[in-house]
This record gives sequence, structure tokens and C-alpha cells, in this order.
Amino acid sequence: MDVPDVAIAGLGMTEMGKVHDRSAAQFGVDAIRLAAADAGMPVAEIDGLLVNPGISGGIDLGIQRALGLRDLGFAAQVQAYGSSAGAMVAQASLAIAAGMATAVACVFADAPLKPQASTGAAYADPARRVRPGFAGLAAAGGALGPNAGYALAARRHMDTYGTTSEQLGAIAVSTREWARLNPLAQMRDPITVADHQNSRWIVEPLHLLDCCLVSNGGVAVLVTAGPKARDLRRPAVHVHGWGQGHPGRTDRAGSDFGLVTGAARSGRAAMRMAGVRPEQIGVREIYDCYTYTTLVTLEDYGFCAKGEGGALVADGALGPGGALPTNTGGGQLSGYYMWGMTPLSEAIVQARGQAGPRQVERNDLVLVSGNGGVLDHHSTLVLSPAPRT
Repeated sequence: MDVPDVAIAGLGMTEMGKVHDRSAAQFGVDAIRLAAADAGMPVAEIDGLLVNPGISGGIDLGIQRALGLRDLGFAAQVQAYGSSAGAMVAQASLAIAAGMATAVACVFADAPLKPQASTGAAYADPARRVRPGFAGLAAAGGALGPNAGYALAARRHMDTYGTTSEQLGAIAVSTREWARLNPLAQMRDPITVADHQNSRWIVEPLHLLDCCLVSNGGVAVLVTAGPKARDLRRPAVHVHGWGQGHPGRTDRAGSDFGLVTGAARSGRAAMRMAGVRPEQIGVREIYDCYTYTTLVTLEDYGFCAKGEGGALVADGALGPGGALPTNTGGGQLSGYYMWGMTPLSEAIVQARGQAGPRQVERNDLVLVSGNGGVLDHHSTLVLSPAPRT
């Protein structure tokens, strides 16, 4: 297909973390206003709106009224979980190419953290996860929430390929090293593989330091036509390719659960559209809800052969100064947890060349991944500071 000339012109990020004084809807409104200001565009010029409501569902299309937007030509609520950010950018790009809108705001906002409640409580509501019939067997056996599902996936990868917990620990360490260079990151104290190994179990084989943060906040991006973006305040970040993958597994014997994810399909599609190969990518912003997710996604994208992810990450290749700079803002493990907006926001900063001490020199092609459910949904974007030729 002919790839439309579209670009991300604005990025808005609210305060994130244990912030309890605003609702999800307020975070969303603030993030869109910040994105418009970042682009140097009046909010009133936004004529498209895509909303991802997060886990708590506290934001919806009602924010149109809160923003005072009139006569939108394109609007929808998108819920593909952690893959929603990439899906929204792709949908916005298509809407702009079709003439349905000229400036589309894509926003994620959520406020699952509550005062005096554990961070894990936000994703551990059994009523939301128990399903009738055979689909509820896992929950009936005590496998509630995503931790158990990702633990099973990680264990299968370990048993099949010999991947070790120490190799997962190396991912946690490299991600924290990047976070130490990011003033917005929530976790900036240095850690070692020994710290990782000594952190408490969440669900074996996943330690505490294998698992992402939970954050309140909002992030929005403003997508518009490339020529318009190039005339606005910030350097345009051009969308060269996108793809999605939704395996639809049934958890039956013989499936490749834990070994191959939707990243294999979505990555191929996005890179094919962009006309690039994995070795041409300078920066990787990977959805890292768990260290294991980083590893298996890198394999599925073709940065190493299947089963070789453990060896790839063990020597610090992903960290500052490494051969494969990955999750350069600290990711979701150490930076902030805004679902797919975490990798997307850092990708924009890197593509603009505005990352300060963590800036990667070769930023001409930036790969962004999103992952939702327990490896159920995947999205991929290829971004660049230059228009596609």
C-alpha cells in the first residue's frame, strides 16, 4: 500500500506515578491540552479523537465536551489493552489519509492506584477476570491476574530454550540504567542482577524486579499530515509503518503460547510497510510489562534467532552504550506505566533528538511495540524524524 505522509506533531505527558488528586478523565484532558501546546496548535483545531480508557475505564469520549471540541469528523474509543497506542496512531493515520480529520488526538489516561492500597490491587480484581465455563478454569485454580499468565509464558520459554532468571535480570538492570538518565522515571536507584535475584517472588519464575510499575497519569499524542506537522513547533516524527497481531490462542496443548507472540506478525507488517529490516533499526522501545516480554518481543521482531534472546540480553546489549539500545527511558519496569504510551512517548523523544544524556545517536528509525492481555494483542510502529522517501 502507499504509505500516507503522516506524523506525530505533539506529545503531552501529565505528572505520573502515585498521583491521587486527579481522575482519569482529568488526566486525559490535561494530556491532550499539553500535546496541543507542545505542537503549537490551538486545541480547537483538533478534529479527531481516539481514547484508550485503561484498566479502570475512567475516561471516554465525554472528554470531547470537557475540551470544548465541536464538529469532530472522527472519534472512537479504542480498547486493545497495551497495544492500543500503536493501534490508535495507525487509525489516526488512516483517518487523516482518508480526509476524515486533519489533527487527531490519541490519548491514554488511567488512575488505578488508590491511597492506602497496594499497586497490585489495581490489576487483581477477581470479579473482572473470572469467566463462566471452561474459560474460568484458570481463575478457579487461583491463576488470577496477568502475573500468573506471564509467569507461565516465561517458564515455558525457559524450559524450551534454557532461558535463565539471571538473563531476565540483565534486562531489569539495563532498563534501570536508562531510567537513571531520565528525570521522569519513577525508579532511578541502581540495581544489580544480584538485587534482581534477591527480590521477592511475585509468581515464580518472576521476581518483583521482573514486573512493571503501576502508575496514574495520562499521555496524549497529536497526529496530523506530514506537511502540516513540519510547519508546527516541534520536530515532526513521521509514521513509516504499522502492524498488528492478535493470535487468538485457546490455551490448548500444541499451541506456541510463551514461545511466539503477536509481535512476529505485527513486526513483519510494520517493517514491510516501512521498507526496513531489523538491523536498520537504531532504537527499540519495547512494551516491557515484564522482563520476559522484552526478551520474547526482540526474538519475534528478528533481532536474534528464536531461543537466543537470553544470550542476546545477557551482556548488556540493551543498555546505555550497548549494541541494541532498548527502552531508553526506563520502560514500564523503571520509568512509568502508561500502557502502550510508555514506549511511544519515549520513541517520540528519541526521534526528536530531545532525550538529553540518554539520547541515542542513531535515531533515524525507531521501533515501538505494544502488547495487551497475556500476549493476546500486539501492535508495532516504525517512526522516523525524516519523511519517508
